[in-house]
Amino acid sequence: MLYHILYPLHDQFRVLNVFRYITFRTASAILTALLISFVLGPYVIRKLRALKVGQQVRLDGPETHLGKAGTPTMGGILILIAVIVPTLLWSELTNVYVWLVVAVTLGFGLIGFADDYLKVVRKKTEGLKARYKFGWQMLIGLAVGVSLYFNPLDPYSTALSVPFFKQLIINLAWFYIPFVAIVLVGSSNAVNLTDGLDGLAIGLVGIAASANAVLVYVTGNKIFANYLQVIFIPGAGELTVFCGALIGASLGFLWFNSHPAEVFMGDVGSLALGGALGILAVLTKHEIILVIIGGIFVAEALSVMFQVASFKSTGKRIFKMAPIHHHFEKSGWAESKVIVRFWILGIMLALVGLSTLKLR
Repeated sequence: MLYHILYPLHDQFRVLNVFRYITFRTASAILTALLISFVLGPYVIRKLRALKVGQQVRLDGPETHLGKAGTPTMGGILILIAVIVPTLLWSELTNVYVWLVVAVTLGFGLIGFADDYLKVVRKKTEGLKARYKFGWQMLIGLAVGVSLYFNPLDPYSTALSVPFFKQLIINLAWFYIPFVAIVLVGSSNAVNLTDGLDGLAIGLVGIAASANAVLVYVTGNKIFANYLQVIFIPGAGELTVFCGALIGASLGFLWFNSHPAEVFMGDVGSLALGGALGILAVLTKHEIILVIIGGIFVAEALSVMFQVASFKSTGKRIFKMAPIHHHFEKSGWAESKVIVRFWILGIMLALVGLSTLKLR
């Protein structure tokens, strides 16, 4: 919005020429998201507390978590505001990719909101029934897949880029549509499963968003894309501004969500953030790199899948408790130690993911 209002005036006011630079608008989006978080955060927390929107805690979990019962949840509403508003303020709004990431983020956020509302307001333990939750997620994923499959502006609309290989690009053809749905649903639920400790998920999202900012910028810059031999997607560079808003919102929410947490993001936050990371990977053809950068999210999801499969088939559990962050808590690690160590691993994986740009 500000881009369209102020940049046309750059001939009269040369200082406004900075609005043409994605890097400037990305930095501005980060600061705007932080400011929104700091200003609205206390109000949102007070409002959630007044509405008695409190977190429900598993009785079979670590004993240290019992004291968290009643902590305000659904703080993901703050995250969504801090992501969407700066994106709309600082992005070039004629860019279709910007609207697509905003739509997907809000779409998954609405699904999470419905789930949270049923759990904490209507007191339905199950929340939104699994078949409805996954059904709506798949519907959004398939809709995105169809729109990209028939995108006439993208010659690589059905391509899958393989890291570490210069020229290896797989054409998924019609299978690209369900593939997109799988990426979005998988990413969304992986972040959701990771959101179990104070600051864990939002910290990892901030790390992943930072790595994605680099990937998005490179993909949308023809010179860098050709030099690094990655698929060049015209217009994708504008998504760097969205990544900036995501970074700022993550840091801002972490201010209140760090241990001991004053507020939890709830499904409205985790499903939206996972969907956001997924659509960024899809639009920039970095779906496989997302598995590397989001390695902790993948490990969390796999730990649940293996735990359930093992218990159903053998009656035995692989981990003391799943997701895997609870396993380490049950093993004697302090919550803060689990969080920081997972962040360190997340940073390492993000660097490995970025290294694939050069190691080809």
